[in-house]
Amino acid sequence: MLAITRCILLQGVLLLTACAQQAPAFVPPSQRPLAASEQPWPKNHVLGIAYHDVEDRDPDQAVVAVRTERLIEQLAWLRENHYQAVTVDQIMAARKGGPELPAKAILLSFDDGYSSFYTRVMPVLRAYRWPALLAPVGSWIDTPLNQPVDFAGTPRQRSDFLTWEQIREVSRSGLVEIAAHTDASHKGVLANPQGNLQPAAATRRYDALTQRYETEAEFQARLRSDVVAISAKIRAVTGYAPRVWVWPYGAADGSALQVVDEQGYQMALTLDDGLDSLADLMSSPRYLVASDPDGEHFANSIVGVQSKAPMRVVHVDLDNVYDPDPAQQDSNLGKLIQRMADMGADTVFLQAFADPKGDGLVHSLYFPNRHLPVRADLFDRVAWQLRTRANVKVFAWMPVLSFALDPALPRVTRWDPDSGQASVDPGQYQRLSPFDPNVRRIIGELYEDVARLTSVDGILYHDDALLSDFEDASPQALQVYAANGLPGSIAQLRGDPATMQRWTRFKSRYLIDFTHELTARVRAIRGPQVRTARNLFAEPMLNPPSEAWFAQNLDDFLGAYDWTAPMAMPLMEGKTHEQSGAWLESLVATVKSRPGALQRTVFELQARDWNRSDASAPLSSQQLADWMARLKREGATSFGYYPDNFLENQPDLKTVRPALSNKWNR
Repeated sequence: MLAITRCILLQGVLLLTACAQQAPAFVPPSQRPLAASEQPWPKNHVLGIAYHDVEDRDPDQAVVAVRTERLIEQLAWLRENHYQAVTVDQIMAARKGGPELPAKAILLSFDDGYSSFYTRVMPVLRAYRWPALLAPVGSWIDTPLNQPVDFAGTPRQRSDFLTWEQIREVSRSGLVEIAAHTDASHKGVLANPQGNLQPAAATRRYDALTQRYETEAEFQARLRSDVVAISAKIRAVTGYAPRVWVWPYGAADGSALQVVDEQGYQMALTLDDGLDSLADLMSSPRYLVASDPDGEHFANSIVGVQSKAPMRVVHVDLDNVYDPDPAQQDSNLGKLIQRMADMGADTVFLQAFADPKGDGLVHSLYFPNRHLPVRADLFDRVAWQLRTRANVKVFAWMPVLSFALDPALPRVTRWDPDSGQASVDPGQYQRLSPFDPNVRRIIGELYEDVARLTSVDGILYHDDALLSDFEDASPQALQVYAANGLPGSIAQLRGDPATMQRWTRFKSRYLIDFTHELTARVRAIRGPQVRTARNLFAEPMLNPPSEAWFAQNLDDFLGAYDWTAPMAMPLMEGKTHEQSGAWLESLVATVKSRPGALQRTVFELQARDWNRSDASAPLSSQQLADWMARLKREGATSFGYYPDNFLENQPDLKTVRPALSNKWNR
């Protein structure tokens, strides 16, 4: 009887639970969205696959080698699953409107010029009749047979590498095209005062004796000499000029790319993730075959190449790393790197400007530049250490307008309808007017400087790029309005709803166009692979007419940037803890209503309650983890939080990590 009673009680609990949590509506399999890995191969796309050395015994991971048997297993899997190796000729023809590439097209490439390409790879390629690229390093192949090769500062046996005669032979096989992997720039050069070595082909060298960086002209001259040298060597051996450039370490650079383009190269290969759409062959991604993967891991990597990895972000104040005491600063940096590795984030939004007062007005920067004081030449050091030791992508978090530059430069001013006068709004960011050409030029040069002297994966545009419904009222702004067919006074601009709407849309697009200018400047120097993100206030997302108060629009952002980063901060928006969950759900639903938008949106949660009298006190770590869980339940895949106090474990690592990370589950 007791057992029956328990059974009845259990059934009652289950029924109550079912009533409280209604099951989602059934969707037939035919109507469900396909996972990215199951979607058809997009037309005229190619997957680059990057191999290096091939060894029969223990593969040396210093050169990301694979076993011969693994190589054969991987190529067999590709063939059996209908992947087809293509030539550069086929890629070029498809781009020009010729025959389409086959579905599941792959471009095989073998970097560095190891002798195993001749002894182990070529027999396999001949058996398959599959084409490939071979990209040797000129100075390594030049090394006399009785001397060791200077392998980026480490001596290696000369027998590990091909000879020019072997390269000539494989180039005549009809299967192999010779690409260029630099002549003598597959090495590191000093990149900052702290002593970091970074890829020579993408770094402005720092001279410790003179304490100065290589100028842009010096950098380009050094790269031009290198490109000319390797091009001549390959032409002499093969009879043709190389047309494919392969970046050492996969590190691309925009200025170096200009040099490569000048020398007639038509394709440049990185080690970025994804498929090449042929839209920009000078920034072609490749999957790096590393860690000698077994068949399952290799297959999963290839099948998953169409999946866009979610972004899990920690937003970090570099002010917390900086310390006038170098020893303490190094200690702070070590804590940051360890925490990011432990947290399992894959991206860090890293402050590139100094704001120790927290007032949002930038008086100094953390990188050498032409216009503002340098608080410390620190950003590149921290970004490089995070990228190489914590294995995260780093976005430089930069203001758009809030720079404390020359007081003579025009500021954004607010029109007062009562007095009819315009003045700087003390309750808002103190911004330079983007409508002044000189302001745009100077800010553009600051962005060029962060690109030139720092190693970054992307740029995060700060939330200071906004204009209210009474801004900008500066003379420069009024002139631009009039030149674009709008009234030349704020009173007239606000005079009727239609004009007000035109003015609002004009300002929203104008700010986006300005950030596009900044992006173009960054990519021209750092490379086309640099991604963009921009912070967006929540109000214009949830209440579209409020675009007039911000000059920000969700649909504009989704079309303009690689990532839209809404400030998903409910307490900052005046919501209580009890209201916060429903508010976050509405924010996600707003994005979800745009097809595909969730895959391009990263929600930034708050880790501090700035409404409290003690604003420095952290928010409950459990609350932050609960918010992350709610975002995931609503379908959001990319999210993060600001700020992170890595010095005091705020938020608590063990509480937040399981909710944030895709890497940890404990």
